[in-house]
Amino acid sequence: MLIEILAPTGAEVGAQQFGFMEAMEQGGPVAWSILAILVIQSVGSFYILFTKIFEQNKVMKEYRTNRAAFWRAGSIKEGATKFDKNSAWRQLVDDGIRAGDESAKMHDSLESHDWLHGTLARSESAIMAKLNGGLPFLATVGATAPFVGLLGTVIGIYRALINIGMSGSASIDKVAGPVGEALIMTAIGLLVAVPAVFAYNYLMSRNRKIQSMLSGFSTDLQANITSNGAVKPALAPAAASKTAAAKPATTKAGATATSTTPNAPKA
Repeated sequence: MLIEILAPTGAEVGAQQFGFMEAMEQGGPVAWSILAILVIQSVGSFYILFTKIFEQNKVMKEYRTNRAAFWRAGSIKEGATKFDKNSAWRQLVDDGIRAGDESAKMHDSLESHDWLHGTLARSESAIMAKLNGGLPFLATVGATAPFVGLLGTVIGIYRALINIGMSGSASIDKVAGPVGEALIMTAIGLLVAVPAVFAYNYLMSRNRKIQSMLSGFSTDLQANITSNGAVKPALAPAAASKTAAAKPATTKAGATATSTTPNAPKA
């Protein structure tokens, strides 16, 4: 039955045409099915790549933009409003506030500390699990796409051998079509796998950077909660530096005005 599916018809044996569409038509349903799988893998890989880049950029931009405003707020409950309601950083702050209120009810300080630390760690894990969503698909595509293309290669070579057996000669016109189909499938498999591997490694490196940012923010948040707001991370004194930069200009302007004022006439 497999030979009947893969074997070309008499017309195909008599007149071979070359080209991508001709090779796919000679391959039949098997070749088209393999091509469809590779196309689905490729489209899914690029979709995940672009959506994850957008999601990662949103997380990192919000942290850089609102971090200083959060820590300059009077309390972390007030600072939480600086982040978007559905953002990863707002989720971490809300979980920390809730864990802080619950840990205050515990009589053992060690258990209170562990509860707060564990809650923040679980919140980080939940955020990273969402950011890592879809990456296993990229890894799967990168690992399996070459083998899917190789399956098409094997079938194409098998069809070439069938052509040789049916025609009784190994002329180039009998084997060029199936072998060309085989090479096309191998190339398509590599074209699908290589971008998926690069996308996976790129997104993973950005996720590790976000995880480092989450870990640092979580540590600062825990220190602030356990110290009742006394401990805060050091921030760049942006307002002070602007004031200091404007001060010399004012002094210089004053000095110029003084030097241009005419001397009062002597009595």
